[in-house]
Amino acid sequence: MVMARFDLSEKEWEIIAPLLPNKPRGVPRTDDRRVLNGIFYILRTGSPWRDLPERYGPYTTAYNRFNRWAKAGVWLNIFEALAAQSPQSLQFIDSSIIRAHQHAAGGKKGGADNAIGRSRGGLSTKIHAIVDECGLPVKLLLTPGQASDKAAAPAMLEGLPTAQAFVGDRGYDWQALVDLVKSKGGCAHIPTQRDRKVQRSVDHGLYRKRNLVERFFNKLKHFRRVATRFDKSARNFLAAVMLASTRLWMRTYESRT
Repeated sequence: MVMARFDLSEKEWEIIAPLLPNKPRGVPRTDDRRVLNGIFYILRTGSPWRDLPERYGPYTTAYNRFNRWAKAGVWLNIFEALAAQSPQSLQFIDSSIIRAHQHAAGGKKGGADNAIGRSRGGLSTKIHAIVDECGLPVKLLLTPGQASDKAAAPAMLEGLPTAQAFVGDRGYDWQALVDLVKSKGGCAHIPTQRDRKVQRSVDHGLYRKRNLVERFFNKLKHFRRVATRFDKSARNFLAAVMLASTRLWMRTYESRT
């Protein structure tokens, strides 16, 4: 089969293949590489699953694999396996609001559970991300679109190694967060709100590098299935975000070799 535009390269397949679940017995799985290429095609183009080109096999196989592995935490495990290789001497935090398509917003009620809320642009989801000194994601989280950035930050830090510097914009100006970073042995570089009487100084050189997380979101939104939320469940949308982030990790490994 001729490689299509969004298919995994040989190097990318070498990276992700060992991270896929083993199936020691029973009926062998349909060609993993073809199915993954189909999933990445959907993520990149934003096409409905039913419009998956025939070269990737039945769309039901691709969707069921994506959905089943999202439930089993496979996509999370793959993302975390790649992110664990980051030195994380620096951590940059930010968030980005994603508009929810009417198909996603039409799911069961209970928006908080599905990470859909109402912000200025209507129904939306917020993606929170921490990236390292190379601009690669090491932690991802979803909240409803109207959620506070600083309120989500402690959960973002859970399970991460201590970085020398933790950098965020004024939206993360919260003394409890600064103290949390300090208690972990790091240093928070977060400017205070302009109306504060006492201003916190930050390392301007480090703060300028915060564009790394902004550039990450720019690359992430090249995946149209992430730039607009179509998935009704937060679990599946987060899986899509993690798969897109995994692709960014693999491309970085490929460029280094």
